[in-house]
Amino acid sequence: MSGLPVIGSDAPWAGGSFSATVMCILAPNASPMTLDGTNTWVIGQAGGALIVIDPGPDDDAHLQEIVDATEGRVVQILLTHGHPDHAEGAKHLHQMTGAAVRALDPEHVLGGEGLAAGDVIVAGDDEIHVISTPGHTADSLSFHLPRDGALLTGDTVLGRGTTVVAWPDGHLGDYLDSLSALRARAEVTEASAILPGHGPVLRDPVAVLDAYLDHRHARLDQVRTALAQGASTPEEVVDAVYVDIPESVRWAALLSTRAQLAYLGL
Repeated sequence: MSGLPVIGSDAPWAGGSFSATVMCILAPNASPMTLDGTNTWVIGQAGGALIVIDPGPDDDAHLQEIVDATEGRVVQILLTHGHPDHAEGAKHLHQMTGAAVRALDPEHVLGGEGLAAGDVIVAGDDEIHVISTPGHTADSLSFHLPRDGALLTGDTVLGRGTTVVAWPDGHLGDYLDSLSALRARAEVTEASAILPGHGPVLRDPVAVLDAYLDHRHARLDQVRTALAQGASTPEEVVDAVYVDIPESVRWAALLSTRAQLAYLGL
């Protein structure tokens, strides 16, 4: 938007296997905000215990597809955050499988313990390391999958475009810190892929996260320019900065703009 680089691929995304132990089941909830739909990730070895991350909307057909694909071997359900397009189906999937629902926000925990930064969830030979990545929302988590060299990012990093900072729950300062922390982890661990909450898998995580950080700082410069040229309300800033967005996502641009203004102390 507004001359900033497009991040990610424009090619359609349908989910599928990422590796022998990581699979994406795409939810049927495509929209301007969810891209091709919510990515439900299944982690674990065939025949063993499986972890589901972000069961997505409470859609009977989608949840049944998860159960069928996992042959009922789901032992834990993890949430990257509590937005309905990621978490709404968790209670129903818990009822279908008996698997505990684990999240940072206690409101979404069901039948087990919550999640915290530094936790390690084990499924057979696979480990899932929990990373605190607030910013999109206060309860946003990402996960590191060392065996696959992947970072699973929920809405913190998308497979196409950039995400909204859902102010006032989300904060831009936290988001920038989270992107920097993910970049550092990607570099140290030599991660080879980002598994996003929506859209296709991204290769070269360090380059993607650099692009995300550059995008946010460039957007802040655009906001500063709009203010200097006389914009005085979030709506006027959106009109000046987000010049080519469809009306259907204007509300999201307003949320991010309010987060930008709060970050600038305005």
